[in-house]
This record gives sequence, C-alpha cells and structure tokens, in this order.
Amino acid sequence: MLQVSSNALQDSKISIPILVADDSEIVRRCIRHLLSAHTEIAIVGEAASFVQTIQMTKDLDPRVIILDLHMPDENQIIPQEVKSQLNRSVRVLAISLSNDEDAKELAENLGAAVLLDKMELARTLVPAIVQLGRERAAAA
Repeated sequence: MLQVSSNALQDSKISIPILVADDSEIVRRCIRHLLSAHTEIAIVGEAASFVQTIQMTKDLDPRVIILDLHMPDENQIIPQEVKSQLNRSVRVLAISLSNDEDAKELAENLGAAVLLDKMELARTLVPAIVQLGRERAAAA
C-alpha cells in the first residue's frame, strides 16, 4: 500500500491527487504506468479494499478515487455506507471488467460519477480523471 502524507500535497504543485483502489497489484501497477506520463496527475495512495479506501480518503483527501467495484470485502460492505463515509467533494471514478446493469447500479450506489471498463482504461482513464478533477476544483 502506497501512501503520501497530506503535507506533501500542500507543498507541491499537484493539481489532481488520485487514490487508486483495486485489490489487484497488477491493475494498480498498470494504472500507475498509465498515469506516470501525466504530471498534472499524482497518485497519493493505493488501497486494496473498501475499508482501506475509506480510511485513506480521510487521511489523504484525494480529488479523485479510481475505485474497483469488485474488491474482496465487497460482500461485507453496503454501498451507501461507503458513499456516506467518503468526503463529499471527492469524485469517484468506478472501474470494472463487467459493465452490465448490476455494475452500473453498484457504481451509482457508491456515488461514482463515471464507470469505466478496465479493458478500455488506456484510452479512457486520463480524460475521465482530468474531467473529474476539474469539476471538483470548480466546485471548491
């Protein structure tokens, strides 16, 4: 689990701090690689469960959370409880291999602004982050 202190964010010129939440180290590594060329985006933490995601969101105050819909503790959480425990100003970008009606409903219940297909992240992830990051900055 990667974590950067909140003070590091205040001292830097990071415009879009991101928390990556996915139980797969391989997926997190791929996302890190996809985002590494974009200096306006910085991964400030990585979580492997919903519980870690909630705690790290409170600790790190990311602007955007890239949130896998299917993590090991998904059957132990209630989506509305996760949504209620996240900072209201954080934008959730949900990702899933299966973007069927169940995934869309789960993403909506978690408060996701966007649902992306994991197989399309190379093309869709950065534009979605930039859009969500700007929306949160404009709302602040």
